[in-house]
Amino acid sequence: MSKYQYIREAAYLANMKLPKLNLVIFTFGNVSEADRDLGVFAIKPSGVPYEVLSPANMVIVDFDGKVVEGEFRPSSDTKTHAVLYKHWNIGGICHTHSTYATSWAQAQRDIPLYGTTHADHKTVDVPCAQPMSDEMIRGDYEYQTGFQIINCLKERGLDYHEVEMALVGNHAPFTWGKTADKAVYNSAILESIAQMALLTEQINPQCVRLKDSLIKKHYERKHGPDSYYGQ
Repeated sequence: MSKYQYIREAAYLANMKLPKLNLVIFTFGNVSEADRDLGVFAIKPSGVPYEVLSPANMVIVDFDGKVVEGEFRPSSDTKTHAVLYKHWNIGGICHTHSTYATSWAQAQRDIPLYGTTHADHKTVDVPCAQPMSDEMIRGDYEYQTGFQIINCLKERGLDYHEVEMALVGNHAPFTWGKTADKAVYNSAILESIAQMALLTEQINPQCVRLKDSLIKKHYERKHGPDSYYGQ
């Protein structure tokens, strides 16, 4: 068995969740799973329909974005994944163009923390990185997108371990986590949060951010030292 078989299978299964969760249409979106000991990740091949994907055609890439093994070209977003893996200690990344999260990205807006569903996962608004400069666009675009995400969190003093999602202004969302499966989970949560935030503003344009005491309560009951949610 290939030493890359595990991450190939993990990346494949995570990618196959995207259409099931209505996070992608056609061939949009991609998920990767890393093996940090080997310094590589497996990622969806570019432009291959989900219905014909298999573990065997996941592409193995190193943290410099160079193909190590595989007969297909990797996702066009591969360099973004590589930058994040190289600079952050994470094990999975997901990128989609899901409708609601992408709409907030196109509007160049953070997603405000309006309710307890959001607070169950994050204590801050979902950050939206500013659109890329013309100079960066003319350069190595996908490579620079990775730094666009990294710099956004750094500028806001956010920890990527705690905030596992971001919007790229005028583009779309990226999420990450310890595994590809967790990254996909974060994408699904992000899409739900984005939809509810939009509906909240439509129902009440004067709505206000969730108060701090509720944010603290809902986050800590799931993630705090005395958490009691779940088994």
